Order: sequence, then structure tokens, then C-alpha cells
Amino acid sequence: MKQKRFSEAEIFRILKQAENGIPVTELCREHGMSNASFYKWRSKYGGMDSSKISEFLDDL
Repeated sequence: MKQKRFSEAEIFRILKQAENGIPVTELCREHGMSNASFYKWRSKYGGMDSSKISEFLDDL
């Protein structure tokens, strides 16, 4: 099975940094990921508030 490089907590942290105004290209370079990965995560996890995030992580 393929190993995930980023945990859900790390993904949420990266998405939060983008919401706070850090450019996507800078985040991708800093964390060593592609733009496609970022936008895929944003479509999947974007719009979740803190309570939904904790609920999602509890289900895992």
C-alpha cells in the first residue's frame, strides 16, 4: 500500500496557512508538494471549520 506523505493534521495546517495569506506557490515550495495536491486538498477539506475538522479526525 502506498504510504501517505502528509497526515490530515499537516494538510489542515497547510490549508490554514493559505487562508492566512501565504501564496500557494510559496507553500508548495516550502513543503515539497505540487500545486495539484494543494488544490485537491482544498477541494476535499476546504470550508471545514474547527468542529468539522475534529469530527473528521475522530472518524479516522
